[in-house]
Amino acid sequence: MTSTVPPKNPAQTRTAPWSFAAPWGAQGFVTDLDGPVHWIEFDPSGDASPAGDATPVVFVHGLGGSHLNWCLIGPQLAAGRRAVALDLHGFGLTAGTRASSTVQRNASLLDRFVREIVGTPVILAGNSMGGLISLLEANAAPAMVRGLVLLDPALPVPLRVPDRQVAGQFLAYSIPGLGEYYLRKVRSARPPQLAVQDVIELCFADPSRADPAMVTASIALAAERQGLPGAGEDAFLAASRSLMRVVSARRRYWAMTASVRVPVLLIGGEEDRLVPVASTRQAAARNPRWETAILPGVGHTPQLEVPGEVIGRIRDWLGRHFAPAAG
Repeated sequence: MTSTVPPKNPAQTRTAPWSFAAPWGAQGFVTDLDGPVHWIEFDPSGDASPAGDATPVVFVHGLGGSHLNWCLIGPQLAAGRRAVALDLHGFGLTAGTRASSTVQRNASLLDRFVREIVGTPVILAGNSMGGLISLLEANAAPAMVRGLVLLDPALPVPLRVPDRQVAGQFLAYSIPGLGEYYLRKVRSARPPQLAVQDVIELCFADPSRADPAMVTASIALAAERQGLPGAGEDAFLAASRSLMRVVSARRRYWAMTASVRVPVLLIGGEEDRLVPVASTRQAAARNPRWETAILPGVGHTPQLEVPGEVIGRIRDWLGRHFAPAAG
């Protein structure tokens, strides 16, 4: 299988040695962007050259996520437009360090990826931390972003009683020394099967909805990461701590969202434990131009838990804001 649209800088791009996303018709690549960055491209299913708008979609995963987070919706959204997903520094199959894996540095990586791999303005679709990073890119480089799809993006949390497990984990991450100890002694000691199941139980309102093929691929990727350099606790902690700093600066965060002038689709799971639905509703109220969909009985990763519904919502939004030319 070959990429339908070659990278802008093919001399710096090679076919990836991994094929975790192959069951969903995606091919992997590695491009040197001040270090090797792994990304995948979904093959179009149907019209490869439609009339009218065909703005590419770039998928941006969240904290602890990877390119696999998009495989249940990527093939369908690739019909008629280019669709790619990258692994941010420190996640998936892209190495990272404490310095390179912050939200700010990964926002810079996304900007370079859009400019050098895609080469045209794009629609960014981001989940959780990836939603925050997509907002940062839209704010810093508005000429490169034509639209935003935000799925349970990291948001300031209203004053409320937090989910105890989530609050406890992020408190541990935030404390120097304790965060490192927790990840080294607790998280890193979990075998891949249990680590993946932990994520499903945290991020899904109904864990029984997990796609079996996706679970298998996620376990295989988690096992592969155990042998990769730059995939340890330093990168994860750098990302989580920088994320908490950004969302805690409420005034600056809301000013950033208010500056966005492109169409925005905000999707939130009503049963999200990491980004409470109150945060999503607050974001919608502060940004009435955004289109908002609250999905009942859904958790933090709707694109994995209810992919069919998410595809329908995004297709409808694309059809209204990025419609093919008449005739």
